[in-house]
Amino acid sequence: MSFVDELKSAVTPRAFLLVVGVFALQLLFITSYVGALHHPKPTDVPFGVVAPPRVAEQVTGQLGKLPGDPLDPRTVTDEAEARQQIMNRDIDGALVVDVTGRTDTLLVASGGGTVLSSALDSIFTTLEATQGRAVRTVDVAPASPEDFDGLSAFYLVVGWCVGGYICAAILAISAGSRPANLHRAVIRLGVLALYSVLSGICGAVIVGPILGALPGSIPALWGLGTLVVFAVGAATLALQSVFGIVGIGLAILLIVVAGNPSAGGAFPLPMLPPFWKAIGPALPPGAGTWAARSIAYFKGNDMTASMLVLSAWAVVGSAVTLLMSSLKRAPEAEPIAGELDGTKA
Repeated sequence: MSFVDELKSAVTPRAFLLVVGVFALQLLFITSYVGALHHPKPTDVPFGVVAPPRVAEQVTGQLGKLPGDPLDPRTVTDEAEARQQIMNRDIDGALVVDVTGRTDTLLVASGGGTVLSSALDSIFTTLEATQGRAVRTVDVAPASPEDFDGLSAFYLVVGWCVGGYICAAILAISAGSRPANLHRAVIRLGVLALYSVLSGICGAVIVGPILGALPGSIPALWGLGTLVVFAVGAATLALQSVFGIVGIGLAILLIVVAGNPSAGGAFPLPMLPPFWKAIGPALPPGAGTWAARSIAYFKGNDMTASMLVLSAWAVVGSAVTLLMSSLKRAPEAEPIAGELDGTKA
């Protein structure tokens, strides 16, 4: 047998297409991560200004004209209201102008991302200095001292996501991408649900009582982790049911390639480029990271949208998996005579 024949036998057309797919996935991975994270800068950060009406109008106008549009300023009634809006995650910071003195107060929330709070501090330290004023920074929702750069929530969710799609991939690889029947699909989803519950509680305990990385309610993190794992796993099962083994690659594309860099983990959403900023909240890593930080640092506020996103992934993934399992499979081709008796060359 010639080398060309050996090559054709060793690398089938299907294998070649899969390798091409992996190559494309690799390039997309590099493009997505570097594109999202190589040049972070705050853009249109929701920001409050507390000052008497005339002064507030003047300050918001100045802030809205800063080069690069780092802020999206709006007037807030008083400091208490500004603090409340930060805790509700309606704004990411606020400036309380001292009209009787020369030292203003900058309110930030490092629990939502220390990189963003540091960027706000840098902007206003420079800006106030040019006007002969000073700024005092107050952290309204400080990140835990054990939560370096506020990344623990992100890595916790990434771990849950990885567990979800790997568990689903193993269930499919071990017994066929599409469940043989509806009962098998229900069993797979049941196993995934049990795995999700265990993953949720273990992750919450590790980052909480064991490592002390994240404060917040352990039951709430447990529930969130269960939903994140199940949502990602159900979506992966659905993709495998529809596309076969290629579905695993599509799950990686959605969760890892697109989802992780757009999750607001390393850099909060206002610091990401427009494309990643837009897709992040709609994907499980982004929704999970936002909800985990809300539980840890913002008293569980502003989680509804994230929980709806995760629930949608879970419900749609489960529905597609059940639907595909109930469809009749195409009959396999009958082997020709030579294949039956082994005489085919």
